Amino acid sequence: MATGRTHRPATRSRGIPEATVARLPLYLRALTALSERSVPTVSSEELAVAAGVNSAKLRKDFSYLGSYGTRGVGYDVEYLVYQISRELGLTQDWPVVIVGIGNLGAALANYGGFASRGFRVAALIDADPEMAGKPVAGMPVQHTDELERIISDNGVSIGVIATPAGGAQQVCERLVAAGVTSILNFAPTVLTVPDGVDVRKVDLSIELQILAFHEQRKAGEEAAAAEAGTPPPLRSTAASRKGPDGEVPAVMPA
Repeated sequence: MATGRTHRPATRSRGIPEATVARLPLYLRALTALSERSVPTVSSEELAVAAGVNSAKLRKDFSYLGSYGTRGVGYDVEYLVYQISRELGLTQDWPVVIVGIGNLGAALANYGGFASRGFRVAALIDADPEMAGKPVAGMPVQHTDELERIISDNGVSIGVIATPAGGAQQVCERLVAAGVTSILNFAPTVLTVPDGVDVRKVDLSIELQILAFHEQRKAGEEAAAAEAGTPPPLRSTAASRKGPDGEVPAVMPA
């Protein structure tokens, strides 16, 4: 199996829109579930419902991959799993380091979805000397003094930041200087990175605020409907905000 340094996914060079790239993991999750149930083919309508998108958008997304399905049959599930996995770069090994092993970092270290999707946690790193050597998720935590060596030794190109906001930028700069070119940021702050470095941000408080907005709006609609004596409108859940694996929230550009 190749390592993360040997190949970069071709999505940009092939002109696949970022919005389509963001939906590919949703399709892959739905297709994987179908594959596990030994379902050989699936229609665009069925797959769209399972992924939470409309079928026209799904067909447009798949056209960027060169996959158009077969009329009257649908899409071959196993081939689509391979095709999307290849496009996302999941047919190879991607070593990842997690920096900041507090409650959130430890939870991420224990998350089983990484390994099943081609991401190998190569190291857990923390600035607290008392954490050094302590096992978390079966791995000893290493001190940040070792960060550059760890990245070099393991060929790491993806870093996860789960530190407090105050230390996130410094950690980011050290990761980038050591050769990391993609960062998943859980720290509640905006990171500044040079060109060529991709950052995806997960902010739980922002997600909760968005949910609070929708709850407030629903309460207002229900109150207005009660005053008017009409039933509240039905709402579809297809467009609800879900992370690619359910257990973690969807990410947004930093």
